Amino acid sequence: MSTTCLVTGGAGFIGCAVSSGLADSFDRVVAVDIMHPQIHANAKRPEELDERVELRRLDVRLESDWDELLSDVHPDAVLHLAAETGTAQSLKEASRHAEVNVIGTTRMLDAFVRHDVMPEKIVLTSSRATYGEGMWEDAAGNTSYPGMRTHAMLEAGQWDFPGLKPMAQHSLRVKASPANVYAATKFCQENLIASWCGSFGVTPVLYRLQNVYGPGQSLINPYTGIVSLFARLAKAGTSIPVYEDGDIVRDFVFIDDVASAVVAGVLHSGPNVTPYDIGLGERTTMMEIAQEIARHYRAPDPHVTGQFRDGDVRAAWADITDSKAALGWQPKVSVSEGVDRLCSWIDAQQA
Repeated sequence: MSTTCLVTGGAGFIGCAVSSGLADSFDRVVAVDIMHPQIHANAKRPEELDERVELRRLDVRLESDWDELLSDVHPDAVLHLAAETGTAQSLKEASRHAEVNVIGTTRMLDAFVRHDVMPEKIVLTSSRATYGEGMWEDAAGNTSYPGMRTHAMLEAGQWDFPGLKPMAQHSLRVKASPANVYAATKFCQENLIASWCGSFGVTPVLYRLQNVYGPGQSLINPYTGIVSLFARLAKAGTSIPVYEDGDIVRDFVFIDDVASAVVAGVLHSGPNVTPYDIGLGERTTMMEIAQEIARHYRAPDPHVTGQFRDGDVRAAWADITDSKAALGWQPKVSVSEGVDRLCSWIDAQQA
């Protein structure tokens, strides 16, 4: 019996990265994508998308597009990547993010019911953004959720919560507390997929991804890809500007490591409504990643600006212990190696 995998947002960064692994395992892989000009300047098929994958232009918000697709595509597995992803952009274009991330997801689910096409599994890539500022701990070991940092705090240069230190993100220990519109829509996606799958006997597999970077990411999208942005500045011989005091913490995970984790979930994972946390599992400050990139290009030292973005969290990194064990997965690419590989790819693109 032939098998089919459907990938929404399949022409995007992660969709291209997983395309070979999925094409190796399914008889048919169909990628659907709106090919938005914010990501795809010329709407051409990405070179990174495996040639065995069928690519169709589809808007997840439109019932008619789903009806046309499901007339001949009956997926055994669905990898739902389609999403608007700009944290800052979501604060100004909340409706756009809700329409794609929330309504687009429900349109897909309704279409499966309408066409009596029930996949065996739906895999959703959500985001570490759903944790918001997450859980913090005081000197006595007491934990609390201080909530999002206010504009007044940031304007006063109060970057941390006094007397508290941030804790690693882990879906079984740290509750979701979205601090921006994008994060809220991703958390809604998680709940929609989990509840719908539970009602229809479909296996749900959820992920929360940390900061994904690497070759293949969009170099024209101004709202995502801080590592590629830093790289382009350093390549031009510019000192990289670093927000706040330079000590914002992130977990930078290379695209190949994310792809291997996601493919493992599509192929092997059982139901997982408490999301897999996927990252390198290491704390890296924005100043450290900027310095690493400046080193690669022999650019001027990065500088702290004191600027900030409303909705940004102070610290985000993952405890990946359980995800590694459950998926039989291990991230392999260090930040230093990943930066070198990304910068070499950017150089080749611009050449």
